[in-house]
Amino acid sequence: MENFWDFNVWSAFNILAVLLISLLVANVLRRSIKFLRNSLIPVSVLAGALLLLVASVYKLITGEVMFDTAFFGGSGSVSLEIITYHCLALGFIASTFKPSGQKLNKKRTSEIFNTGLQTVSTYLIQAIVGLGISLLAILAIPSFFKAAGILLPFGYGQGTGQALNYGGIFETEYGFDGGKSFGLTIAALGFISASIGGVIHLNILKKKGKIKVLDKKDAALKSEDIESENEIPMQESIDKLTIQIALIALAYVVTFLLMFGLGKLVPGMKSVIFGFNFLLGVISATLIKLLMNWLKKIKVIKKDYVNSFLMTRASNFFFDLMVVAGIAAIRLSALKNYWGVIIIMAFAGLLVTYFYNLLVSRTLFKDYPEEQFLMMYGMLTGTACTGIILLREIDGEFKTPAAENMVYQNFPAIVFGFPMMLLATLAPTKPIMTLLILVGLLAFIVILLFRSKIFRFKKKAATSAPDANVVENVTVEESGSSGETEE
Repeated sequence: MENFWDFNVWSAFNILAVLLISLLVANVLRRSIKFLRNSLIPVSVLAGALLLLVASVYKLITGEVMFDTAFFGGSGSVSLEIITYHCLALGFIASTFKPSGQKLNKKRTSEIFNTGLQTVSTYLIQAIVGLGISLLAILAIPSFFKAAGILLPFGYGQGTGQALNYGGIFETEYGFDGGKSFGLTIAALGFISASIGGVIHLNILKKKGKIKVLDKKDAALKSEDIESENEIPMQESIDKLTIQIALIALAYVVTFLLMFGLGKLVPGMKSVIFGFNFLLGVISATLIKLLMNWLKKIKVIKKDYVNSFLMTRASNFFFDLMVVAGIAAIRLSALKNYWGVIIIMAFAGLLVTYFYNLLVSRTLFKDYPEEQFLMMYGMLTGTACTGIILLREIDGEFKTPAAENMVYQNFPAIVFGFPMMLLATLAPTKPIMTLLILVGLLAFIVILLFRSKIFRFKKKAATSAPDANVVENVTVEESGSSGETEE
């Protein structure tokens, strides 16, 4: 029988409370210190870094792991990883439930499709660069895990949750000691890369006079942004927020049942299947959303139960919690022999992500190249929230479609990016083969992405040849007729 004064009763709350309090402290520091405010570092990243610093100092003084003390139930480090794991899927589920919005025309559909391909091709470039660096690293550090570099796209491109998932798979299935911390550290450095690259780019544009960085002011919300006409009341016998959380919970239970069933069917792939909790969460939420739309169509449901405003708040809450917990879960001691490789990998990730997305954005999104670049660069080094932070600096009211591209590109990105996720589990056993397949996939995606440029060029080349023949024939005929006249 538990006593209410035992730490076992309070440990789960204590962990959540410390994570949330750290967010409050980080928010105050970011608003108070000009350097932090100008750095564009997300509050959640700053909060995680603060907890990591405090935990490191605590260990130096006491020799104990702070989150593994009785106050946190004796296993708080594991709890942080669990929170990171669950919040990834919960955030995606909440995002999936949001209403789709207005219909898209042909041009917008093409731009969204291209954005999805831009995302996947960046993943592949990051994977190739990261895997190449780790294969070179084993020449200097023979004990280094040869497939560690493939965590670069999961840390940079997909964020803290996926970096933890795949780092965990490598740690448990393939013996990569410190795999979770390696992935989480790459993700943390990704946020720093987003801030460094984003701030530098904004300053370059500002000095060239191409943009005027907007003053950051909180825009007033309109009533239609909070609640649409046909929704259930905000407060009735049950609060509307409770309904949103219940729908997210329902989708996640369905997700667990799907993963449990697939794990029974393919027991050898159980760790990989449960690593895709976010993807199966998106599928579960989509199915429930379609079911609710059908029930509304046949008049069983007469009101809209999903509120876009509240689902956005829930999604952002889960992602903030995921980031701060993920960074706080890093074990610096597990990385003492790898810091040189990590720094090289992080810097290479910054460079290739910056210059590749700059090229794509200025080539394919000529109506809003800088907005598309900042959105994509921020997202592909941090999270979607990081991309929004950078985008707001020059497009505070989201007048360009850049933010919308980021929302809708998820489906093509998942479809074309899924093979890379599977290849990641092949890398520990066959890294060279994996590298070659990644290069082949990249070539295919790049051709598909630049199809309008490549095939238009070929079409022009094909049509220009007959034109030359016509000109030549006309010239011959004219010279012949001229001869006849002279005669």
